[in-house]
Amino acid sequence: MLVGEAVLGVYRQMFAALARDSGAVVDDPEMVDVAETLLAAFADAGEDGLGHEQMRYVCRRYPAEVFENRLRVLKGLGAIREVFPKPNQLRYRASFTSVVGLMFVRRMMLDGGQSEMHRLLALEQLNAADPRMTADQARDGAEGLARAFRLWSVELLTLANGTIEELREQAPKLWGTSDIIERAEHLHGAILRRWPQLDRTCTELRAAIYAYGDASRRAAARLTDSAGTTRNLTLLPPETWRTFARTASRERLAAVLDGFVFDAPAPWHDPAAIVTAVEEGPRTAPVRPAPPRAAQPDPGLSQDTGRADESVERLRAVAEQVLGGNDSAAVPEVLTGTGDWATGRRVLADLAAAHLHPDLPYRIVWSDELIVRPDDAPSWLSSGRFERTM
Repeated sequence: MLVGEAVLGVYRQMFAALARDSGAVVDDPEMVDVAETLLAAFADAGEDGLGHEQMRYVCRRYPAEVFENRLRVLKGLGAIREVFPKPNQLRYRASFTSVVGLMFVRRMMLDGGQSEMHRLLALEQLNAADPRMTADQARDGAEGLARAFRLWSVELLTLANGTIEELREQAPKLWGTSDIIERAEHLHGAILRRWPQLDRTCTELRAAIYAYGDASRRAAARLTDSAGTTRNLTLLPPETWRTFARTASRERLAAVLDGFVFDAPAPWHDPAAIVTAVEEGPRTAPVRPAPPRAAQPDPGLSQDTGRADESVERLRAVAEQVLGGNDSAAVPEVLTGTGDWATGRRVLADLAAAHLHPDLPYRIVWSDELIVRPDDAPSWLSSGRFERTM
């Protein structure tokens, strides 16, 4: 009975900083900060301890009711005790166990238990090399490690099969997997070499280590796939984009393009100028040598290569046909008069080309009016006029 009470007393002191009262954990991080501030002050005070007023001064930035509640809980669980067990004691000291427990919790918050597993494996490795270590103690340590690895692998499998957002939040649990597996395999070999009679226990440990390795690789593979080719885990995963596209309203979807300015149509470029620019541009690869010529005489290049004047005359003919002898024509009327959208699209492309050609006296003047026709093609038309400039 006394041994059980001693164990419970250690547990109470370890987790006193996380206790809201004697039967529940805190739900406010500020309460943990009060306990940590008090324990740091007791460490600086030395063997004299602190009085009630000194403790209140150290925690003066916290509300009085929060401080009194924390002090009551810490005293009740044994994290803060009287310097001398006598009535009307005014000075107190802190428990070493509570400080160690809080340090352990802080480390668990950083990487989800990775550092603690490294420490546990290193400690078991030292124990396996200790000549005072017995087979029963080695069996207990191996069974505890196997239990921890199996629980860890189950958690990683749950993360790998869950949402990608939760997997990204728990990504620190995948760090240093190879180091942990290597340490665990070395420990497994050391126990089996020294105590061959523990082969069944070591088999369970080895199976748990392999299960942890498989689960961590599956979780890491899904995490890598979600990052895409950029391997940037700060980018949103594709599942998030698909969910947003399915659930967002039209206004939110349209707001994505707010502030974007789209490029205007490119100006007219003569084909000869484009050919010259390509030939004179820098080359990233060496020029391939020309293939050997045939033995038959070469008649030379064909003279039927077309002329730039032909395209200009064709655009001029289309423009004059659209104008019909007038100086201007409404673009919506021209497009609706073609009969179908495929023909209208070609006519609009020719009018835009005539507008951009520097040698043709035509232009398109657009206005802000937009004509919407849901039951016709095209379903919307921008109001504008095609004009002769001279």
